[in-house]
Amino acid sequence: MAIQAGTTLRRVRERLRSGDWLTRERTRLVATILLIASVAGFAFLVVTAHGVIDRQGRPLGTDFSNVYAAGTYVHDGNAVAPFDPPQQYAREQALFGKATPFYGWHYPPYFLFVASLLAEMPYGLALTVWQAVTLALYLLIVWTIVSPSPGEARKRDVLLLALAFPAVLINVGHGQNGFLTAALLGGALVVLPIRPTLAGILIGLLIYKPQFGLLIPLALLAGAQWRAIAAAVATVALLTLVTTLVFGPQVWPAFLASTEYSRTVVLEQGDTGWHKIQSLFSWARMWGASIPVAYALQGVLTATLGVAIVRMWRGAAPHALKAAALCLAAILATPYTLDYDMMVLAPAIAFFAADGLARGFGPWEKTALAALWLAPLLARGVAQATLIPLGVPAMLAAFVVLWRRAELDCIPLVRFGGPSSRMIDSGPARGHDIAAFKQ
Repeated sequence: MAIQAGTTLRRVRERLRSGDWLTRERTRLVATILLIASVAGFAFLVVTAHGVIDRQGRPLGTDFSNVYAAGTYVHDGNAVAPFDPPQQYAREQALFGKATPFYGWHYPPYFLFVASLLAEMPYGLALTVWQAVTLALYLLIVWTIVSPSPGEARKRDVLLLALAFPAVLINVGHGQNGFLTAALLGGALVVLPIRPTLAGILIGLLIYKPQFGLLIPLALLAGAQWRAIAAAVATVALLTLVTTLVFGPQVWPAFLASTEYSRTVVLEQGDTGWHKIQSLFSWARMWGASIPVAYALQGVLTATLGVAIVRMWRGAAPHALKAAALCLAAILATPYTLDYDMMVLAPAIAFFAADGLARGFGPWEKTALAALWLAPLLARGVAQATLIPLGVPAMLAAFVVLWRRAELDCIPLVRFGGPSSRMIDSGPARGHDIAAFKQ
């Protein structure tokens, strides 16, 4: 029995290592099932709602209600009010009823432009337009990332996987901005090699999610992307100037004061729920670590990721791998990221997969990509029920596998004409199983 069990475990390990279990048919089946289930679940939520209030007494789009409420304050000429939790909650209750839960406004003043524009429309229409437009942008970017891959059937598979990606349903259910974040970061990395100024502008527009920008400057500096850096700085400076002129200088001290609530109540005390926050900091707090210890662990991880990103972006790895690594590092480096923010993993998966489809996959890579794709489906529920986090380990494992691929790309091979950079073999031997031939 022991010998048979050991043989079975070895076979399972080898299949996971090779990725042969991840067939196109199996991938399509799982994605189709998840997409149908997601559409059915969302349709049930809408059908059973009373107006814009769902059957649990929450506004449809839950978190979007804070954006809409903030926008109405802007129309009233009171752009400071959203940054004060009691005033923000009062407006949400006035709009959606006294039983409405509190949805805090945690954005910098820049996002008031989006909020005020959406508040021009009735709530249901605003939510629909917001999600439809940003979803289209997200799909466009994912399509663009993989477009060099041949075959219409493969491209249809990509769209299916992009729509069925579990973070999509989470983002739609919360009316969140994950589609926009993924589109801006993914779009910037797509155009960076050919239109660095446009890439810098897109990166500058990400300022509404400043926590995701911790490592982006390091990558751009390491890659000597001076035009992109200049464009990003100019974009942020112009946005800051226009925001100050339109909403008044008082929005900045109001925003800074509001970060105290976001830091202490939402992040450090876990009022939102540790199972929703997908960071090492939250993982440590969920397991009982003190706030200083949790910050220390997060700091070590962020610094390690920073070193890895600088090394990778200074090296000779393909741009697709650098882009995938930066997307992963951006979400891992911050202590404050929720499961709908895992939409940023979509461009990471797309870049990684595009490189693998073009040059072949190495050991563990297909399995790591599959785990990363499935992570948003399980991360919240499993952590809530068992206190076992899955999101951060899946992202870390994918980053390690990606890092290994990028590092091996830079190791010269001994060939009959002299050394050359490694080319990945998509055949049975697998590209990464050639260490014996390296110098």
